[in-house]
Amino acid sequence: MLDHCGGPIGIGSYAGRREEIFSVWKASIEEIAKCQNVVVKLGGLAMRLLGYDFHERTMPPSSEDAAPAWRPYIEMCIESFGAERCMFESNFPPDKGQCSYHVIFNAFKRIAAQYSEAEKTALFSRTATDVYRLGIG
Repeated sequence: MLDHCGGPIGIGSYAGRREEIFSVWKASIEEIAKCQNVVVKLGGLAMRLLGYDFHERTMPPSSEDAAPAWRPYIEMCIESFGAERCMFESNFPPDKGQCSYHVIFNAFKRIAAQYSEAEKTALFSRTATDVYRLGIG
């Protein structure tokens, strides 16, 4: 299980180098996606680790703010792993410092809007049901 989209970093010595870091992160995602036994959890992107300033704003971000910030990371994971090996995740309570649970999942819905119904089902439930052997659905 690859958690939090592989943990892209945008703080500390990585701050202000988003494009450079993204290309290194992308290559790593593409490489690990070759391992057919690896599944990725799409989330944890509201943490300060990614380097967005949401925690410094007077108002918390909306899903309209979060979706474009997170889209490149989530889309790259889906492109590399396929929807059947990706699942949206909640990272609460750590994400609570940046935005609400509803904002996170509404941002996920905005990002997922372009995918087929089968892909959305995989992203929002089927992959998790299968990976965790929940025996439902």
